Amino acid sequence: MSYAQGRLIHDADSHVMETHDWLDPFLEGGGTDGLKNIYDKAPAFIRDQIAEARSRKGDTAAAAAAAEKLIDGPKGWIAYGAFDPDERAQALDRIGFQSQLVFGTFALGIFSQVKDEDLLYQGARAQNDAMEAFCKADERLIYVAYVPLNDTDKALAELERVLARGAGAIQVSSGPAGERSPGHVELDPFWRRLEEAGVPFVLHIGPGTMTQPKALQNNGRERAPDLHGGGENLRFPDYVMLSYGPQIFLTAMVYDGVFERFPNLRGGVIECGAGWVPEFLRELDIAHRSFGKTDPYLQAMQLLPSEQIRRAVKFTPFPKEDLRRMIEDAGPELFVFSSDYPHPEGTSDPMGYFEETIADLDEDIKDRFYRRNFEEMLPWRFASSAA
Repeated sequence: MSYAQGRLIHDADSHVMETHDWLDPFLEGGGTDGLKNIYDKAPAFIRDQIAEARSRKGDTAAAAAAAEKLIDGPKGWIAYGAFDPDERAQALDRIGFQSQLVFGTFALGIFSQVKDEDLLYQGARAQNDAMEAFCKADERLIYVAYVPLNDTDKALAELERVLARGAGAIQVSSGPAGERSPGHVELDPFWRRLEEAGVPFVLHIGPGTMTQPKALQNNGRERAPDLHGGGENLRFPDYVMLSYGPQIFLTAMVYDGVFERFPNLRGGVIECGAGWVPEFLRELDIAHRSFGKTDPYLQAMQLLPSEQIRRAVKFTPFPKEDLRRMIEDAGPELFVFSSDYPHPEGTSDPMGYFEETIADLDEDIKDRFYRRNFEEMLPWRFASSAA
């Protein structure tokens, strides 16, 4: 029996582990050598894992051994299907998920540091094409394109391009849109086009993520390794800040009127935890009551801020968060399952951890979490089945 154990499950967060030469076939035009130099920073231990994973191609015994343990086996670049699309399709057969949203891993963290705007969009285009190529292996793989919002015309052009090529969700930075709010009226054509297409925007750990200020890392102690054993990923002080960027982004979208101007716009906040969501909704409404007495923008709202978020946005809890408490506190319509495969943060048994808190909840609530909320987030794909 598959890991999904006969249940219909959509996975709202999975990843490609990009190799050091991941972008090479997709970089075109002048100036891309600069992007290659920025991108080609894979340390030796990653290159060793990539080489080991590639060496099993054509080796039946080695491939079978790698596929034996998936959710509870080795993660990262060595995982089965980490960057090989044929392996990923076979991994899905064994895991049993109906579909997976597929994100990049470390590419966008590099692109977001690029100061040259043309290079930024060149990198995004190349990454999007690489993601499309990976996900063509299986219709269950739904590729997430990244569109920087720094320049409205360039963002719209890339949006149209990736929609035509089958992108299933559009990742945007949870930080400012260049020097503007993501709710700036100049970006209305972008949000309108997503609404028309029925394709959600998604926020994800990466561009716009807030981390511990550098000054606070100066604590007189040697810096500890991160979860992956290297030095560039998140640590404990960063983890507790993961929700800050999404909260600021969503607050701007509410206050700037985006969710009311585009009532069918849908979105997701992925791999930022969700234990903070119930209190965030309450704080939004408290602020609305407090400042609505004098603020004309708040007075013009037809829905409470929390109602706007409930209608538009879904959230992925981490497996070790108390999902039952979130559901009882904020409702069952907000939360969606994710495995984070093949990242170690997804744990060796995400379903098991979630079931520890929701095992005795009503089956309808559990089906919402594992299936229906995901389908509501992607109306372009599930318009006939979401309910």
